[in-house]
Amino acid sequence: MPNPSSSVLERVPVILPDGTQANLNTYPVNHAEVITYPETADEVLNEEAFRKWQFIRLPEKFGGERKDVSSFRAYSMVCLHLWCLWKYWPDEGRMRGECPCHGSMYDVRTGTSFLGPASLQPAPSNTLAQLDFEADSDGFMFISPPTWGVNANGVVGYGRFA
Repeated sequence: MPNPSSSVLERVPVILPDGTQANLNTYPVNHAEVITYPETADEVLNEEAFRKWQFIRLPEKFGGERKDVSSFRAYSMVCLHLWCLWKYWPDEGRMRGECPCHGSMYDVRTGTSFLGPASLQPAPSNTLAQLDFEADSDGFMFISPPTWGVNANGVVGYGRFA
């Protein structure tokens, strides 16, 4: 994301593509949708790849059935190899992020590349930037204010230390 340090970020609701707020009681297990963060009033700017995140509820075998924020992940969609946009594949036998351009694959639990060109890059450039979450007593989910840096939430397009 260009010059993230110039932005003052605060806790904001996780807004799904249909305009509703994500809820940990109703969001399906082993499911992903694209969210925009940080969102602006400019619809064109909101389409920028560096603002797109895969919002994922983990598969059951990785703890996705838990009714708390630990069963959710949001990783920058910008692949760390050459900045193509990867996506999550929930199919049995896959359950991972895959980049269609050069085949980098990402562990859904950690955001770390385990196969393909991104996996050959040294840390921190092999682990996707991520967002952290909070939930209220009704299960509605919020994005916690991130700290953009390799030792925290990461840097979109560059990575983070796992």
